[in-house]
Amino acid sequence: MTGRRTAFAVTGALAARAGLAGAAALTARPAGARWRRTNYAGRPVSLLGGPALAVAATASAALGAPVGQRAAAAVVGTVAGVVGGYDDLAGARPEQARDKGLAGHLAALRAGRVSAGAVKVAGIGAAAAVAAVLTRRGSGRSAVVDGVLATGLVAGTANLVNLLDLRPGRAGKAAVLVAASTLGGPGGSLVAGPLGATLGVLPADLGERVMLGDAGANALGALLGLRLAGIEARGTRAALLATVTALTLASEKVSFTRVIESTPGLRELDRLGRRGA
Repeated sequence: MTGRRTAFAVTGALAARAGLAGAAALTARPAGARWRRTNYAGRPVSLLGGPALAVAATASAALGAPVGQRAAAAVVGTVAGVVGGYDDLAGARPEQARDKGLAGHLAALRAGRVSAGAVKVAGIGAAAAVAAVLTRRGSGRSAVVDGVLATGLVAGTANLVNLLDLRPGRAGKAAVLVAASTLGGPGGSLVAGPLGATLGVLPADLGERVMLGDAGANALGALLGLRLAGIEARGTRAALLATVTALTLASEKVSFTRVIESTPGLRELDRLGRRGA
């Protein structure tokens, strides 16, 4: 990383650590009770790591992004974090227990209910479309195609990172790999801050003190998607969107955890740094 991008990464990490300190203080108070959850291993965790990451990643992304992408970074990070936080809280209500995944959201709509997840999907989709307009290239049919790709990448990556947040550190590790691989080029400074913020939260996530939840995972994923949407080659963007879409559809039928646990390399990476059973 260049000195400038290193500075943004450090800023993101420091902001995330400060946010975690505030989250820890709030978790111990009555106001933090609604953010408490029990994770897959039966251990108590706080979802307040998500808002801490969302704020740090969004602020540092908007600070580091190229001029033409700053407003878009602020929009997608903020909206994805807010509606993700809403889903973290409202989605925990008993009546929303079955409203999970695309099939669950559609079933709720057919029953005349709007699930918290559907609100989140609509909010992130709208923010992604706004970001596509804010970062549009050229005009005419070409601009429409680029806009569709940008909207799909922002919304799709936000959802995909959230789908990975099923084990400690899994979503964070994936985000670190994507951010690190896209640091180069004119738009790389956009993900320097989110990279640092993710690394700042990762020890607490791996230590099972916090979870990213929808607020953290959706905001982080939306910012990564915005970076992918800034890649110059349209063919690369189209291939990335196809991959994100395929993985999302596969998640409705296949367990990511089962695939990871049965795949050497992925299994070891997934377990790296995690607490023992």
